[in-house]
Amino acid sequence: MKKFEKSFQLSDSIEVGNGKMVLFSGPCAVESYDVCARVAETLMEICLKLDIQYIFKASFDKANRTSAKSFRGVGLDDGLSVLDQIKRDFELPIVTDIHESYQAKPVSDVAQALQIPAYLCRQTDLLLAAGETGKTVKIKRGQFMAPEDMEYAVNKVKSTGNEKVILTERGVSFGYHNLVVDMRSLPVMRQHAPVVFDVTHSIQQPGGMGGSSGGQKQFAPFLARAAGAVGVDGFFIETHPKPEEALSDGPNMVPLHKMNDFLTMCKEAFELGQQASNDIE
Repeated sequence: MKKFEKSFQLSDSIEVGNGKMVLFSGPCAVESYDVCARVAETLMEICLKLDIQYIFKASFDKANRTSAKSFRGVGLDDGLSVLDQIKRDFELPIVTDIHESYQAKPVSDVAQALQIPAYLCRQTDLLLAAGETGKTVKIKRGQFMAPEDMEYAVNKVKSTGNEKVILTERGVSFGYHNLVVDMRSLPVMRQHAPVVFDVTHSIQQPGGMGGSSGGQKQFAPFLARAAGAVGVDGFFIETHPKPEEALSDGPNMVPLHKMNDFLTMCKEAFELGQQASNDIE
């Protein structure tokens, strides 16, 4: 089973699909500049030490929260202001979600990558608007999508002339608040684009806490090692200095103080998977 044929530049310093691990990581939502800065500084130091390519992640809006009463974020203008400050202060590329087509242009003025949430991976206008920015488009596989059908989402973006597409695996849903990861999806999707494994949303329990989502963070190391060994191009991991106080997705985030050991483990599994992929091909 062949994988995609070429890598691409996400930013001046980061190349995706070249056999070097990429990390998309940060707090789930933009809560404040201080929280984002603390995470960015810590992860930047870890990734420099481990030789991992790092992109800072945080969402200005979480439009798909379980309850209308849940914290959604600080909004487009304030969120982009914080993300732009993080980008300039730490010289890091940025990835953040977009939920509507009109958001693509202003977000692309700040972010080097636009993330399409899993629930929206079939939204043609959204994919086209993201593709037309010329920035990297990172598409999460919907919990309802067969992995082979993500080829059509990739092709929608590429129809704009933009070849910079990444697919992200985050599990499939059978209801009852659980997600299940089929590791076969990784090589299937990797035929069409680089693939990133979403560690923290794969252990999420959507709606599992009665109006908010739960998580089983004890399984994060097992899934991360498995995905790395199968063969991926990077990882998506949400983290927070105090997950128990996070305003979004705290139950499935990796605590910031554990990220050094966690990323060391991921890097070892990633390198194993790269060698295995080369041997198979």
